[in-house]
Amino acid sequence: MRHRKSGKKLGRNSAHRKALFRNMVTSLMEHERIQTTDAKAKELRGVADRMITLGKRGDLHARRQAEAFIRDKTVTSKVFGELADRYRERPGGYTRVIKVGYRAGDAAPVSIVELVDRVEAED
Repeated sequence: MRHRKSGKKLGRNSAHRKALFRNMVTSLMEHERIQTTDAKAKELRGVADRMITLGKRGDLHARRQAEAFIRDKTVTSKVFGELADRYRERPGGYTRVIKVGYRAGDAAPVSIVELVDRVEAED
């Protein structure tokens, strides 16, 4: 029985799962939009929202907690600067998951995870 056990295993051990989410959060904060499988996207939401909440807190302890998780110092400064200011008045729910279809190789359901209120890139 898995009473009171939160989170999905995603077919990985705990160290691999932690590394996966560290990489995905770093990419999401840097690019503000990434594509991944549905299960990973749903688990990523909580971790990403937690990092933005740390950025909104803005104190030294929050910065050290974020730098222990996010893999790039420039991304950490973006979270504590630009993203913290953008979501200052928002009480939560900083990410959205949009289902886009199925992956060609193994037919896994694929989603896009993006930050809400993001500025569209001019291509």
